[in-house]
Parts: sequence; structure tokens; C-alpha cells
Amino acid sequence: TISSDGRVGLTARKNHKKKWVCWRCGHALWVFIGAEVQPGLLHAHFIRHGYKCHTEVYAMAGRSRVVSLLRQLEKAACSCPAHSQTYHQGSGHACDRATDYAFEMACSNIRYGEGVTKEIGMDLQNLGARNVCLMTDRNLSRLPPVRAVLESLSKHGVTYKCYDNVRVEPTDTSFKEAIAFAKAGEFDAYVAVGGGSVIDTCKAANLYACHPEADFLDFVNAPIGKGKPITRSLWPLIAVPTTAGTGSETTGVAIFDLEALKAKTGIASRAIRPMLGMVDPLHTLHMPQRVAANSGFDVLCHALESFTALPYTMRSPCPPNPINRPAYQGSNPVSDVWSRHALHIVAKFMKRAVRDPEDLEARSSMHLASVFAGIGFGNAGVHLW
Repeated sequence: TISSDGRVGLTARKNHKKKWVCWRCGHALWVFIGAEVQPGLLHAHFIRHGYKCHTEVYAMAGRSRVVSLLRQLEKAACSCPAHSQTYHQGSGHACDRATDYAFEMACSNIRYGEGVTKEIGMDLQNLGARNVCLMTDRNLSRLPPVRAVLESLSKHGVTYKCYDNVRVEPTDTSFKEAIAFAKAGEFDAYVAVGGGSVIDTCKAANLYACHPEADFLDFVNAPIGKGKPITRSLWPLIAVPTTAGTGSETTGVAIFDLEALKAKTGIASRAIRPMLGMVDPLHTLHMPQRVAANSGFDVLCHALESFTALPYTMRSPCPPNPINRPAYQGSNPVSDVWSRHALHIVAKFMKRAVRDPEDLEARSSMHLASVFAGIGFGNAGVHLW
């Protein structure tokens, strides 16, 4: 029998060894949820003991268990610092507060679909771009994703120059080399084809090409750099991600290693995020299994860390001017939605995406999860203590 709160009654009991057993035949039931026997595991016993309506009983148990669980959650105290309090802080002004009272959502435009890469030439043509900088790395420059971009650019008469010297895990030195190329080329649009290293390098090249007078550390995050706000508009940047991991096509963050200090830092500003992220799941079919695994864990970490980051209402100091509000502002109700959904997708599809490179459903789903996690951590941040 099933009680009104979803618990199994009379169907099972604990024996002298404190194991759950069927009350009629004594058969051991090994899997529990808390202190309750999972109703679905009793299927054979319903049949064995003459019950005819076991399906209806399971459905009733499932519904009532959900209601019971929700009631318990409403009463429970959450120990997670990111979600143990409400986000509402009442009325007031920034000048009255030690911590922030508002959050801001920003994300690149995203275009998703199999084969959307072929549209990039039309996009640049629509923008009126006359001199495009295409950035990638040497390995990718020989692979189908870059070839697809080049074919589209040529088809629509877009003039471009290719920079394929991007370093995996970029450094300040590799950033500066790309920046020098961008400054010399006087480009009016940028295209990044690759993983996070390529996209981040292209963001930095675009930024400093538009600020030729700036010192390299001017826009680097404090305390390593000066963390100056970016007030000047940049050239349009279209990102074509080829891995399902960094989500860099959605964020205003460019990460690199500062070799002199042996420290990983970056530039964080909504101003540097790509104008458009072209998410073509066909590109993920070219990822080796090791890359699929590594980038999958990247998605997992981004989603989990942004979901459990300290809330934006705990971040201090409160900015005196909204231009000083950082891209990494703390968890908030909107970023939580994206991060949580990314976690669900990773749990369902990551193993499949790694084990079978030709599983387009799994690889497409992980590509979307990368985008979702990028939107989450791009606004909430990671490693917030």
C-alpha cells in the first residue's frame, strides 16, 4: 500500500539486520531513497502477491513523492552560500550600500544550427566589412571548419587576411603578437575560428587595435593590471567555436598567462564580447575524444562554479558608476537558469559525446551546454569567494 505522503507502508519492513525486506516473502530490497523503499523496485512483488494495478500505484507514488519532497525542501535550510538567501534586498541607492544591489545580463547574439558557418560571408557583407582579420591556429587552419569559413568569405567577395599563429593556452607574449598583426592590418571586422584560446586572442587583438595608445596592462584585471573600463566601441567580431567547452563565444572575457608572474589572469569587460557566436554543431565532429572529454569537464566546471558562486548581493564594493560593475558579478536568478540547464545536459550527454565521435545528438547537445554555461559564468563568474 502507498500512504498519502508517498511512503511505502506494509509493503516492506526492516528485519533484525536492519535491511529492507518484503513483508510477505522476506525478499531483500537493496536500493532506498533516504529511509524509503523506491516504489518502482517493488514491481515483481506486486505481481507475485496478486496486485493488478501496480502501474497506477507507481504513478500515485511518484506524484505524492514529488509533493512530499517539495514540502520538505520548503522547510529545509539550504547550506549552499549561493542559494541560502533570497536575492531581494529591498529599496535603496548604490551610494547607501556596502554591497551591490543590482545585476546586469549581457550575452553575444547566438546563431545555432548545422551548417550555419556558410552564412558568415553574408553577415560580413551585410556589415559592409572590407578588410577582415581571420584568426585561428595552425592545426585548425587545415581542417573543415576553417575551410568552410574561407569558402563563404570567398563566395561573397569578402577580403581577408589570415593569422594562424594563435597559441593554445595563450600568454601575454602570444597576445601581443596577435595585437601587432591586428594593428598593422587596420581591419574593420574580425572572425575567430577555434576554441577558447583563438576566440580570446581575437578579442584582445580587436581591443588593443582599437586602442593603439593603450599599455598592455591598462585593461588587464586588477590587481595585476589597471582594470580600466573600456569606453570606446570595438570592431565587430564573429566567433565560430569548434569545441564544446569554453563558451568564449558568449562572454566578455579573454584569459591568458602572464609569464613574468606565472599567473593566469585576463581581461573582463562586456565591451569585448563577440557580436555574434555562430554555433555549428558539425564542427564538433572533428574533435578528438580527448578534446571532447577535456572540454566537457570545462563545461561542467563553468556551470557548477557559476551556479555556486557567491550571490551578486554579497559582492563589494558597490560600484559608484554602472560602468564599473564587473562582468563577473556573482550568481543571480538569470545566470542560475543557464548554469543549471547546462549541468543537466552534461549529465545526460557527456559520456556519449566522448565515447562516440559520430554521435551528433550528443555532440550537438554538449555544444549547446557550452553556450548555456558560458552565458551563466560570463555573468556570474567562477571561483568567487
